[in-house]
Amino acid sequence: MTELPIVLDFARLRAAFAAGVTPVDLVTALLPRLDAADPAVFIATMPADALLAAARELTARAPEPNSLPLWGLPFAVKDNIDVAGLPTTAACPAFAYEPAEDATVVARLKAAGALVVGKTNLDQFATGLNGTRSPHGAPRCVFDADYVSGGSSSGSGVAVAAGLAAFALGTDTAGSGRVPAAFNNIVGIKPSPGRVSTSGVVPACRSIDVVTVFATSVADGLEARRVMDGFDDADAYSRAPATVALPASLRLGVPAPEEREFFGNAAYAALYEAAVARAQSLGAEIVPFDYRPFREAAALLYEGPWVAERLHAVTPFIDAHAADMDPVVRGIVEGARGMTAVDAFEGQYRLAAFRRAADAEWAKVDALILPTSPDIQTVEAMRVDPVALNARFGRFTNFANFFGCAAIAVPAGFTQGGLPFGVQLVAPQDTDEALGAFASALHAAAGTGAGLDRNLVLAPVAAMQEDRILVTVVGAHLTGMPLNGELTELGGRLVREGRTAPFYRLYALPGTVPAKPGLVRDPAFAGPGIAVEVWSLDPAGFGRFVAGIPQPLGIGKLALDDGSEVSGFVCEPSAIRGALEVTEFGGWRAYVAARTKAA
Repeated sequence: MTELPIVLDFARLRAAFAAGVTPVDLVTALLPRLDAADPAVFIATMPADALLAAARELTARAPEPNSLPLWGLPFAVKDNIDVAGLPTTAACPAFAYEPAEDATVVARLKAAGALVVGKTNLDQFATGLNGTRSPHGAPRCVFDADYVSGGSSSGSGVAVAAGLAAFALGTDTAGSGRVPAAFNNIVGIKPSPGRVSTSGVVPACRSIDVVTVFATSVADGLEARRVMDGFDDADAYSRAPATVALPASLRLGVPAPEEREFFGNAAYAALYEAAVARAQSLGAEIVPFDYRPFREAAALLYEGPWVAERLHAVTPFIDAHAADMDPVVRGIVEGARGMTAVDAFEGQYRLAAFRRAADAEWAKVDALILPTSPDIQTVEAMRVDPVALNARFGRFTNFANFFGCAAIAVPAGFTQGGLPFGVQLVAPQDTDEALGAFASALHAAAGTGAGLDRNLVLAPVAAMQEDRILVTVVGAHLTGMPLNGELTELGGRLVREGRTAPFYRLYALPGTVPAKPGLVRDPAFAGPGIAVEVWSLDPAGFGRFVAGIPQPLGIGKLALDDGSEVSGFVCEPSAIRGALEVTEFGGWRAYVAARTKAA
């Protein structure tokens, strides 16, 4: 590969692969660009020999769209997320440690064929939205080096915008996965909390931290996020992701005029009005709403007891190494020293009240269109006034994780001085997929390209189909089990975990390969209920899936413990004669684990 594109979007890289370029060729061409990059972007890069070795291993395998959907795509990882073979520092050298294994999200991306190129810079301990709070220097806005890159995921945002990675991982507690996107003309995908594992991530506020994706397009970002999706038992806040639809014609909430604060940045105010008009031209209904309860909830993140969560995350370290911390970060974190359990409960009560007040506003709209940041500042100004100016950046982002929201930040234009501006679509929990099509259209209509390539043609995202069919699986098709690929290869999406009603028995069917269970309804039985997963397929995929089910299994209506009935696997009663009943384990996964342990 003799010449790299300005930014590394998935479509052009895949076109190059289809033309015969290999991951080795790509890495060979990328290494000089990584070497020449602003040294403030990466804290550590993958050694060239290790990166080439990983590329050779991928090159030896044919690109398999189903098992290796991200084959050969290079990505960067924020340095508060573990990557085996590289230290995790959280931008604090005295804190550094060598992780024994990859964070769950990194492991899933690598398993899908993506290549880690390095660990990116950040505001120390992910505390900040500006990108200047690091001993490794301050990454800069790719369009004007006088201005901040946004943070705390500063290096990750710049890495994508500057063409150093096809996508990058950030984290988002207050807006860190969205603000750098706005300041560098790229997309920021913030999943609903709990949807993506945070196992192997240095916590900021562990109860609301989210791993995010930076990419050149919504399509690319969603593709990477889907690979990371899924329950992780190692993360106490993890949950099975669901799929929540939105109407084809969105009601988009816009703050009432008195809440549209831009801190004197008239250019950003005008660009926001233009973005709202653009959304309306794409078919959205614009609905004013009261942003006050959202703003007041947002203020709790740094003015309330959640600062104590940041202190909890680093207490042993700060007690022993306070002098090794960035003084601004240390001042913020140590501000929690005097907080009590009473303060924590008071904060919870206030947040609950703000959520309740916000419910009335959510009833008016399907999603919100907000500035990602109402302002941008120079690096020098930020260093002079590091707390107050930083707080401005989070005015429209801080509430999202408190409210369990999904969000997608997209570019929305440039000021006359050439500085990028962005907006974000924010919607209720698990609308992550449903937001994609409109966010993609909004980005394309802005005509900004992505990152440094302002002429990039963007990959569109199709509207989420609402005619998908639910199917309940109980055995070898569960996540992580041998036949789960039969669902994912047909475009199956995990909707939720659940249990059957108590009148079902589970049996291990003899002679099946791989081993499969049989689920039988027994109206006279009262048991624990059987663990299941509910998936969705489009009609064509559902038809192909059902056609491949072997006897004695079939699809029938299953009663779940929440009172619903969903199509799912059932077994002919004659097939269980002589079969081992495993109902007592409460599910096939638990039975298989017990059998494996006994062996």
